[in-house]
Formats: sequence, C-alpha cells, structure tokens
Amino acid sequence: MTAPTRPVRLSSVVLSWNSSRHIEGCVRSLLAESDASGGDDEIIVVENGSTDGAVEILKRLEQERPQQVKVLYLERNTGTTVSRNLALQRAAGRYVAVIDSDVIVPPGTLAPLLARLEQDPSCGLVAPLLRYPDGRLQMSTDVFPTLPRKIRRLLSLKRMERRRNSRDWPRVPIDVDYAISAFWVMRRSTVDRVGFLDERIFYSPEDVDYCLRMWEAGYRVVYDPTVQAIHCAQEISRGFPVSAAAFSHVGGLLYLFRKHRYAFSRARLYRRFSEVRTDSRAVSLSPVTGHKRVL
Repeated sequence: MTAPTRPVRLSSVVLSWNSSRHIEGCVRSLLAESDASGGDDEIIVVENGSTDGAVEILKRLEQERPQQVKVLYLERNTGTTVSRNLALQRAAGRYVAVIDSDVIVPPGTLAPLLARLEQDPSCGLVAPLLRYPDGRLQMSTDVFPTLPRKIRRLLSLKRMERRRNSRDWPRVPIDVDYAISAFWVMRRSTVDRVGFLDERIFYSPEDVDYCLRMWEAGYRVVYDPTVQAIHCAQEISRGFPVSAAAFSHVGGLLYLFRKHRYAFSRARLYRRFSEVRTDSRAVSLSPVTGHKRVL
C-alpha cells in the first residue's frame, strides 16, 4: 500500500529564458529551502525556448529531483504572463511564489514570508527586500507609474537607487503600491480570487497591473525589508535601450494606462482602493490608517 501523498506547501514558479548563468543557482536555493521545511514544496520551471544551454541544466535538475522539479518546455519565448500562467494553473501548493530565474533565495527566506500571509488575511502579496550581488539595495518597489514618473525612472533609475540607498531604509514591513515580480509570495486562494496575469501584456508591466488588481480586490501589497534575497537582475529593459523588450514595455505601459483609466495622476486609483476597503463585499481587512508607499 502506497503512503498518502503529502499536501504541497509551496509552489515556486520560475521562468527560464537563456538563463544558463543563473537558473541552477536559483533552483538549488529553492530546493535547499524545501529540504529545510520538510521537502513538501514543488518548483515549476517554464522553459521559454532557451538556446544557451539552460535546457540541458534543467533536464539534469529534473533527473536529480523528479518529485519536486517540474519543467514545462516551450518552443518559443511566450513572455512573462502566458508562461507564468501555465505554471500557476498547475501549481498544487497552498502558497505560490513567483520568482525570477536570476534570484538566489538565502536559507530561511520563505518561512517568514509565508508566516506573514498566514497571520494577516489582508496581506495579499508579500515581497522581500532585494539586493544586487554587490550588496546594493535594488529599487524593487515603487508608486504606481504615471507618464512623468516613468520617464524619470527610465532616464535616472541608477541615480534614484543611489539616493534611496543613502536614506534610512525601512526597518519594518510597509504597504507599497507595487513590487516588481522578481520575488512575490501569495496564498493560492488569493490568486484564485484575483485571477491570473493579464496575457495581453507580453513582458512588462505585468507586475504593476497585478498589484493594482490586488489593491482593487481589497488586499494589501506588503514589502518586508526584514527578509532579503539576492537578485542578479538581468534587466533586459532597464534604462531605455533600443530593443524589442523596451518597445514591448512601452506598449504594455500604454495598455496599462488605458485599462486602469489613469496616466498623469494616481488620485483616481487611490480613491478606488479606499472605496474597496469600505465596501462590505470586500475581503475582511485589518484597520488601515492610510496608503503608505515607498517613494
């Protein structure tokens, strides 16, 4: 008689596209976290048609840990939304993590993030502090973009990060407008309520759209600087390079403004969130004294 299958605690969704430099370190760090928690986690990797040797690395990892490492092999790059949704649809865990292939998860990272979700039903998505490999803090959260803010970020992101690194960084978890999708942790039940990623966005800003939908559904997006991870940040659309990723990002941003009916001011968004918090049909929330944001 076979032993009953243990329920999956966490499903980690990882994308791979020409990620041979990083994918093994990412997956092995997640496996180490799973082993420390009892081994009842799964890692679902979506391989987006890599040509740099990542496929061979993933096949080896699958053979080593077939019960936990599950790879979906696609013939072409389908972007960040279609591919992640394929994995989210298959995720069996009570919790779901969306993690970039160039993220290393240090020991003990996931447990406090899962505990926050367990203890606070108003928290829909929690993200840790991210550091570059050289120790610098990454600007991984921000206010919702407006056209003026986006232009400023495209032209001066490094200067903005240096200024932020010189500040007294938050020491306790705070609410933020959005966190980049390099490292998210959510309850599966929240994903079921909010829905999957918007596949009309190919690459970016799918993270902004999803966090907006979290707030509109009555959940909070929480940044927890007491928990840290390393993000090697391939940043294929950082700054303003002339590339397909950059043009895709611009198209996605224009779509975001049309979809959520704003472009120059966030005031309408924040009014909608306030209405959700007072709506009796919204999720039961802890008292919120204001919409705190990392500026």
